[in-house]
Amino acid sequence: MAKRIAVIGAGMGGLCAAIKAREAGHEVLLYEHADSVGGTWRANRYPGVACDVPAILYQFSFAPNPHWSHHYARGPEIHAYTQSLVDQFGLSDCLHLNEGVESATWNGTAWDIVTEKGARETVDAIVPALGQLSRPQFPAIPGREDFAGAMFHAADWPEGLDLTGKRVGVVGSAASAVQLIPEVAKAAAHTVVFQRTANWVIPRNDTAVTDETKALMATNLDVAMRLGAASRAMIFDQSDAFFWQAFQFTPEGRAAFTRTALDHLAAQVPDEELRAKLTPDYPIGCKRILICDDFYPALMRDDVTLETAAIERIEAGGVRTADGFHDLDILVFATGFETTEWKWSMDVTGEGGTTLREAWKDGPEAYLGIMVHGFPNMFMLYGPNTNLGHNSISFMIERQVDFLLSTLAEVEKDDARAADVTAEGQRRFNDRIAALLENTVWADPHCRSWYKAANGRVYQNWAGSCADYAAETSVVDREAVAIA
Repeated sequence: MAKRIAVIGAGMGGLCAAIKAREAGHEVLLYEHADSVGGTWRANRYPGVACDVPAILYQFSFAPNPHWSHHYARGPEIHAYTQSLVDQFGLSDCLHLNEGVESATWNGTAWDIVTEKGARETVDAIVPALGQLSRPQFPAIPGREDFAGAMFHAADWPEGLDLTGKRVGVVGSAASAVQLIPEVAKAAAHTVVFQRTANWVIPRNDTAVTDETKALMATNLDVAMRLGAASRAMIFDQSDAFFWQAFQFTPEGRAAFTRTALDHLAAQVPDEELRAKLTPDYPIGCKRILICDDFYPALMRDDVTLETAAIERIEAGGVRTADGFHDLDILVFATGFETTEWKWSMDVTGEGGTTLREAWKDGPEAYLGIMVHGFPNMFMLYGPNTNLGHNSISFMIERQVDFLLSTLAEVEKDDARAADVTAEGQRRFNDRIAALLENTVWADPHCRSWYKAANGRVYQNWAGSCADYAAETSVVDREAVAIA
């Protein structure tokens, strides 16, 4: 019997779930708070925004895109790709834009949901696809409210902002910053980069896709599928190997990646003093490894200053550090997102009136990053311990959607009400993942990053390769998943 499923969030995960659930014969309601699909690729509009996963991996296996402009796709074209999925798979009739979900409550047999517009629906299953990187984070710097110029987070880049002749400060030097700083430097009169911690950077070696290749792929999708599958398999295997070499305790692999990063730095930054400021003092892989070709050259410009002295406070006219004052007209915070508290934009109440916030008060845990004990027929996408530092999250999402559909098929086969992971099944899984994570660089006591919570646990990252995750999610373990 077909299920009625509410998919909450229309980013990459929500779109995949909606497409595949409908193909499986289910009724889908797809809710999105914003005015467009695309998730992070809709929200992030800063100059230079791009994906640091090869485009051929950062797309769905069932929907190859023949129009990528580069080996690494730019943000606007990924957003366009997500929009194209709505038309390609006919999602318009189930898509509710400008209507997020405020609450979901398990009533004993189904989920009652309330939307931001006050609509009430009862569904058999919910699929929260709310992402991990959606809540901009600002550092606690005194005086932020005193700044007289334009000030914003990189994720809230103003439409049509003109940087010509402006003195721009960028707080942060990690993933978003290394993309936007080169573009800001081209337009601004002067750019100051406030770096708290140096990051490991390896070359991207990006290349443009030729018009001939795009034309071939666009006119023959069968060829595109075959060539894409072969290329995806090769790049996938290379990306999976990256995990074992860079993130596990394999000294030889990390030494090789460390040498690659140091050689990249030396080749692009001949100035010894600047190079020293850009050399990290922690093991490679501890924080997100950045993949970029133009960040270091931007710092070599005469109109760009790298400031490594600690920020003391923000004042009306700029930023004061331990070493002096920087006059600024615009201040950009490229300071990432809140990741460890898992504050969803909707309230979820499971069996016995227990809320998800209560269930996660000591830290977010889920079985396979998908199911949480006490919340029947709830299937998260991109949940705890499914983030990656080495491959493509779109692959993980496809596996999660396959698992949720397989689980619902088991429910139907048993003529049952719902599926719920057992407390013991969830505990065993998370204990095993925690033990595996102890063998990674993230467990290093000197490693501090957004991957790790205040209690020292890593709730963000998967503990192995993507191939491992595919194996884990390929079968519904009836000892762990109770169906009744």
